[in-house]
Amino acid sequence: MTLSKAEDAQGGLEQISRVDRVASLTGIRAVAALLVVGTHAAYSTGKYTHGYWGLVSARLEIGVPIFFVLSGFLLFRPWVNSLATGAPPPSLSRYSWHRVRRIMPAYLVTVLAAYAVYHFRTAGPNPGHTWAGLFRNLTLTQIYTDSYLGSYLHQGLTQMWSLAVEVAFYVALPVLAYVLVVLVCRRVWRPVPMLAALLGMAALSPAWLIGLHATHWLPDGARLWLPTYLSWFIGGMILAVLQAMGVRCYALAAIPLAVVCYFIVATPIAGAPTTSPTALGEALVKNGFYAVIAALAVAPLALGDQGWYSRLLASRPMVWLGEISYEIFLIHLVTMEIAMVDVVRYRVYTGSMLNVFVATMVLTIPLAWLLHRFTRVRS
Repeated sequence: MTLSKAEDAQGGLEQISRVDRVASLTGIRAVAALLVVGTHAAYSTGKYTHGYWGLVSARLEIGVPIFFVLSGFLLFRPWVNSLATGAPPPSLSRYSWHRVRRIMPAYLVTVLAAYAVYHFRTAGPNPGHTWAGLFRNLTLTQIYTDSYLGSYLHQGLTQMWSLAVEVAFYVALPVLAYVLVVLVCRRVWRPVPMLAALLGMAALSPAWLIGLHATHWLPDGARLWLPTYLSWFIGGMILAVLQAMGVRCYALAAIPLAVVCYFIVATPIAGAPTTSPTALGEALVKNGFYAVIAALAVAPLALGDQGWYSRLLASRPMVWLGEISYEIFLIHLVTMEIAMVDVVRYRVYTGSMLNVFVATMVLTIPLAWLLHRFTRVRS
């Protein structure tokens, strides 16, 4: 790489001030967490089955793809930056340790607390509330089985399938980075071949879905494995490359397009309001649209926009919520069940989605702050 090219690459990497970039990307974590709480409020009150607007509320699960795109962008960016600037690659031991200490303390506390709470509460069928289920949930291996819904699914931890996928991506990322940096780019900053290779990797998700629907030798939990959702992480990895190239994206174009795509995917073309649509065509549509929507939501923040969207997400309330978004995600199903039964006093699949959402957040936010306060990483 010549000096001028290195300087150009460095300029692309510094296109946003560090403070603003981190603040807005933290703020969008709050949005993703609130969307996840919203979709579960729709499910708990039965609103997700109420026609088109029920599907709109069910598709609030788009918060999960946003989390995945963010992970792909933030975690792959150090490899991209090292290649673009000639700096040493990230330390694998440091990377691994940071992932463990960021994820596991709060997660282990949440799992143990959920099992303790549901030892004294009844919330319908709870097949995962066993010693085997506890082990599987503690180790994030609950999805690697057949008949997942009838074996290791715990009522207070149903959302943790996505965290199991996230951890699988953490394990896979150094391998993906090696393929891209060493085998594809040969340790030279070549963004176009890298982007082409990333698009090829993204194609693994539809290929995996086709394979799942064409064969029956894989366990049914395979629909929740990393290959199904790899394209969502790849969306973030692509943004990391585009950022290093100095590409810009503006919310004025990206956010309206994301909204349009959202209302399209909320139609029956993406299947029933379930995590995994039954028909292959519906699964492919949902998977592809979610990748696009989540990438569009993150792109302006990653690629230089400093307008209203970035300022809103970088505001103090959004950043504060974003700081505890992981803990909100972890505990909100337990607090939602308590809110339903003991606060708003609704029977399952009845009541106001908004009331359940508000009551859940009132219970969740202080507990999430405490969990964050006592399990956070201190530098």
